[in-house]
Amino acid sequence: MNAASSSRIPSLTLTPVFEAARLGYDQTRIPAIVRTSQGTLIAFCEGRRGPGGDWSRIDILMRRSTDAGKSWLDVEVLLKSDGGPVSNATPIANRNGVVHLLFQRDYSRCFVTESRNEGATWDSPRDLTPVFEAFRADYNWKVLAPGPGHGIQLSGGRLIVPVWLSAPAESMTSGGDHRPSCVATIVSDDGGATWKRGDIVVGTSPDFLNPSETVAVELTDGRVMLNIRNESPGHRRLVSISPDGERNWSQPVFDERLFEPVCMASLVSATSARDGERILLFCNPAGNPRSDDPNTLPFCSRENGVIRVSCDDGKNWERQRVIDAGPFGYSDMAVSPDGTVFCLYDSGVWGSPPHHLPTHVELAKFDVAWIEADPLSGGPKKPE
Repeated sequence: MNAASSSRIPSLTLTPVFEAARLGYDQTRIPAIVRTSQGTLIAFCEGRRGPGGDWSRIDILMRRSTDAGKSWLDVEVLLKSDGGPVSNATPIANRNGVVHLLFQRDYSRCFVTESRNEGATWDSPRDLTPVFEAFRADYNWKVLAPGPGHGIQLSGGRLIVPVWLSAPAESMTSGGDHRPSCVATIVSDDGGATWKRGDIVVGTSPDFLNPSETVAVELTDGRVMLNIRNESPGHRRLVSISPDGERNWSQPVFDERLFEPVCMASLVSATSARDGERILLFCNPAGNPRSDDPNTLPFCSRENGVIRVSCDDGKNWERQRVIDAGPFGYSDMAVSPDGTVFCLYDSGVWGSPPHHLPTHVELAKFDVAWIEADPLSGGPKKPE
């Protein structure tokens, strides 16, 4: 790479978007982000009170940017807790200009709301729980959740949202466990007016332990790939592919190149700055070498956020860059037509692993060309 080409590659910038202490919350976590057809960035996260666990009093917060993340409008409490969690924001930016947002309340009901004006206002939520009831013939769930992270729209218009379901022991239903679990999708073929369930992709078994939070992407040939969080002892991400994102999922396989610390990850398609071909970007906490074997740990430390590039629909991951070498949890990504990548992620200060101390949600902004440049071992690091 010569000096001239290097000068055209923007540097990585990090900007806090949601800060728990400033907003009166104990934690701000679980980000989601979409870029609308008009270029507005809409960012979501959870404002958590109390102990900060998944069953705390949780609001869904929203913030918008109309200048590619250079500045942000004020934070809005979009959906307010009624005593328990309202969470798992799962947005989809429809090409027709509508933004759909799925979410859950108390892990027992799922809703969708839409905005037709770049997120400025939102319709009254509609109950999608009956779509989940259709899973009961195959899986008698007690806990449901969409996403989190963005859903996708296929080239043909179909909307797809990965979902996970759990059937914990009776003693756990009021306190909130998410295990054992299974993964599926719900889809819409009429612009979000109606939704239907897809096949169950994978459930808990001796081979695949507690699959849950899942991200989806359309491949070059129109098929849909799911990249699945799981708790299997090998600590590798799980992958399955369907011709339509609804049915006929392939037997799941572990991607040996993608480390799984047991944490939600993000996945998005983009265009290569090198040759204009379609590429995939994958981001998650890649962990750090420790004296103990990470494969013996049930949950690994959420730190050292790395983004990886695949030029062959996820068969290989050729290049990688460190986004943040410090605490790094959940993430979600959006990409603009000019190749700018927006990665929204949990951040914080060093604390007790695996989760450290989540204090804010950060936006990393960089160009596809920055990822495709010669990989570096370092990256910006938060002060301890």
